[in-house]
Amino acid sequence: MNAQQVAFTADNMEMSQTAASAVTSIVTGMAAPTSTVVSSMGGMDMSPTVCKISMLWNWYTIDSCFIARSWHVRSHGTFAATCVGVVLLVMSLEALRRAAKEYDARIVKQRIAELDAADGASGNATATITAGSSDDDEDAINKPTATSTVAAAAGAARRFTPTLTQQLIRATFHLLQFAVAYFVMLLAMYYNGYIIICILLGAFLGSFIFGWESIALPVPGQEREREITYCCG
Repeated sequence: MNAQQVAFTADNMEMSQTAASAVTSIVTGMAAPTSTVVSSMGGMDMSPTVCKISMLWNWYTIDSCFIARSWHVRSHGTFAATCVGVVLLVMSLEALRRAAKEYDARIVKQRIAELDAADGASGNATATITAGSSDDDEDAINKPTATSTVAAAAGAARRFTPTLTQQLIRATFHLLQFAVAYFVMLLAMYYNGYIIICILLGAFLGSFIFGWESIALPVPGQEREREITYCCG
């Protein structure tokens, strides 16, 4: 082998080493992002800073993630703040439900006031029936069946349809309730025991605070009707 052949062989070996180094660099560059993946199914950690996500019941605290990558718990203080936020979120759902009920009661009162102003009094129908009846018919009118019939007729006559603005506000309350409830459902799907406990605690506190209201007693003579329909209502 002469000097030219030796030089040609050396050049080929150098080119092969350069090509191999380039391929190695490309492969390493493509594989590098996989080490920063922020997900772990089944609780299998890929790195010390990975999000711990499991489709099974778990008690993760540090490095647990919820909803988005930015919601990455990196300390016990952050996790405690997350738990408090979940409790308040569920309580806000109960507050929205109470606000929707209060708004419905408000527009009903407004409508009753309008009808009373137009008719002059709220009990004109009952007063007319009592004044036009004879002594023989008083017992029949005072019977529970007759009273229920009169009350039902009066209630049907006083039904109304909310205005466009009122219905928009009612629909907004429904939208907010749906959005908050869906967000709570997404949090529950992480199967984190602490988050589940916070959801239940928020539901309890929300119902205790915002569900504390007066309960209407049945009208005399309608107790039996309420007992019959209560199970299916």
